[in-house]
Amino acid sequence: MARIALDPTPYNATVHLLDFPDLVARLGYEYLQLTPNPDFGRHFHHPKVDSDLIAKLKKRSRDAGVTITSVLPVQRFGGPEEHQVQAAITNTTRYIQIAAELEAPIVNTEFSGRPEQEEESEFAFYRSMEALIPVLEREGVSMNFDPHPDDFVEDGLEAWRIIRGLNSDRIGFVYVGAHTFHYGDRARTLIPELGDRLRAVYVSDTFDHTRSNGLRYITNPPGNAVRVHQHLRVGDGDVNWQELFSTLRASGYLEDPNALFVSNVFAEDEYADEVSRFQLAKIRELIESAA
Repeated sequence: MARIALDPTPYNATVHLLDFPDLVARLGYEYLQLTPNPDFGRHFHHPKVDSDLIAKLKKRSRDAGVTITSVLPVQRFGGPEEHQVQAAITNTTRYIQIAAELEAPIVNTEFSGRPEQEEESEFAFYRSMEALIPVLEREGVSMNFDPHPDDFVEDGLEAWRIIRGLNSDRIGFVYVGAHTFHYGDRARTLIPELGDRLRAVYVSDTFDHTRSNGLRYITNPPGNAVRVHQHLRVGDGDVNWQELFSTLRASGYLEDPNALFVSNVFAEDEYADEVSRFQLAKIRELIESAA
């Protein structure tokens, strides 16, 4: 059975980092992905944990029967400014070391950069990876990228081409359900291209911003360069989950013992417990029913 982890972001304001394993176990999960948190490390900042806190977190996880699968830092790998690239390299080097120390040898992240400076950002990304791939190899850690809305690359296929250009099996792809329509709504053709470089699937729903003549969302003034999406519970948006999971079945992903699914619903913090339990049951149902 594939691993199903919880992204605990909805609990950041109310639950201490060391209490995440107990929280995850209480909600029925066996796996936890560590995401940006004031005690762990915020977006674009250096991580804030030391070896003592890491040791305490590992013990709490063991005591709760929870496995930390991965860490998710967000850094400006795509710059494009020089200081942003250097910060991304410095900060991520430490995150990779933390992942190894946690025995959670996966770093899931985003490209960042600026879409209006695509050329400069792609160059900055490759420079960042030139410095970081040797660190990944030394520490025995893999890094996987999601082309997040407002990154310098948003289309799923083009993001895969950029990853492929690194020529390193230490680098893989994160498929985020809530970003489906920014990827180009191409799960059926993209996932077979990814093959064994698909390393994680995030499960949350969203509306298709391209429907209704592009008026599914309305921002003012018209023509704003904004990227709107949600992270809703499965079934509350437009993602075709049956198609996605059938494609994952056909690709062999569901049979991979290392397959990782992450529930990452952010839209209903006031119902976080209910939503988290629903998501766990729904992901299991989608896996079991995928033809």
